[in-house]
Amino acid sequence: AALHAAFDPLLSDAVPPRLHPGRRSPAPQWRSHAAVAALMLLSGIAGWQLHAHLAAERVQSLYLARVAAVAHAVYSPEVRHPVEVGADQEAHLVRWLSKRLGASLKIPQLSALGYSLVGGRLLPGERGPAAQFMYQDIKGQRLTLYVRTSSDARAPTAFRFARENGVSVFYWIDGRLGYALS
Repeated sequence: AALHAAFDPLLSDAVPPRLHPGRRSPAPQWRSHAAVAALMLLSGIAGWQLHAHLAAERVQSLYLARVAAVAHAVYSPEVRHPVEVGADQEAHLVRWLSKRLGASLKIPQLSALGYSLVGGRLLPGERGPAAQFMYQDIKGQRLTLYVRTSSDARAPTAFRFARENGVSVFYWIDGRLGYALS
């Protein structure tokens, strides 16, 4: 009732001439078409840039899985020299690899899963040094954790799985570090 009392008188008012259909001037119509065309062009450019960024991110994360799988395949079968620095020097290993990668690393403890640390090594990465930590269970099964730094600290954490030449790799990027468990 209050709304009717306030706005019903407006229903009987005449429509202003500037709002009558068919009475538009050609200039505003031309401007609106130009604005729509510009908006479509900007949307297309933004979409293409987003597509290129996501494709580059996907290629970078697939590369992480691939190099981790290769490093695993090369070093995990080694009997005499599977690692550069053994688990008996764990503190030294962590300090050394943290310094080389320029990031504070922590070695995961996987003893609850039946794996003990064998040691680790420094490896070349696509843009600098990378680290590999090796674990082994009582049956001699090995798994490796490959760690590398990334220049893009804004990358979202994303967990993925891949099989590279028969090696299963679970990999993710978290902040400026990329991890791959093979």
